[in-house]
Amino acid sequence: MRRVRRSIHAVILLALVSALAHGETRKEFRYTVGHVTLSVINQYGPIVVKPAPGNQIIVVAVLHSDKVEIDQAQNRNRVDIHSHLLPGATADSGQVDYDIQIPAGVSVVLRSANGRLRAEGLRGDVTLESPNAAIEVADINHSHVRVKTMTGPVRLLNIRDAHVEVTSVSGDVVLNAVNGPQVRVNESSGHINYDGDFGYGGEYRFSSNSGDIEASAPESASMEVEAHSEKGRVVNDFQLEPKHTSFVVKAGSAFAGTMNKAASSVRLFSISGKIHLKKR
Repeated sequence: MRRVRRSIHAVILLALVSALAHGETRKEFRYTVGHVTLSVINQYGPIVVKPAPGNQIIVVAVLHSDKVEIDQAQNRNRVDIHSHLLPGATADSGQVDYDIQIPAGVSVVLRSANGRLRAEGLRGDVTLESPNAAIEVADINHSHVRVKTMTGPVRLLNIRDAHVEVTSVSGDVVLNAVNGPQVRVNESSGHINYDGDFGYGGEYRFSSNSGDIEASAPESASMEVEAHSEKGRVVNDFQLEPKHTSFVVKAGSAFAGTMNKAASSVRLFSISGKIHLKKR
């Protein structure tokens, strides 16, 4: 038993020595707030935001070296956190890892060049922007969710009764159990994958220039749907009641129809990608 304890202590000591050797520094900031916007800009490193009780924003930042500083300020309706790179900083030495807790009602704006962005369980509007990093949003209700990326993958999970806007150039976009009054994904060459029920009474607009679109829904889904690909193949697994459209319905390239009470409006469009409306 003593040998085991000594081994554990040795591992912890080595970890601390390693952190000190690499010049890592831990900083913590607390802000007492009401309904404010939290803005975090981080050139290198992840930003993770989770909910917290009470009325304080708690920011824990781990700086990987002395080549980066944190500029922070609190105004009446805004809290700003900015990783400030010093001369000679690199992607490794300029990295800051943010772990943030926020109370209900706080909106967040997160920006990172290449660090993962994740927001989960929040009760406020969420905006996440990154050219290359992975972006994840989970377990959010009754909010606006805005995501912008170029090549980073995007994953949205358990987003309910929300306005959702995703813009991507080539990063794949995955939506699982996402519904709301308006859900829009605009993609250039990446794939769009939706797995849900299309809610009840919402507008769903998925478009891609050359990427594929796959949307899965149960037989109980209530929707009015149009799908059209100018050069790609279009596949439909459902029995739809026909409807009039502004384009020519043609097997293999376009279809349109309604299902059940047609409560939600679904539009799937691609120039050269494949579209598949899939029965789950």
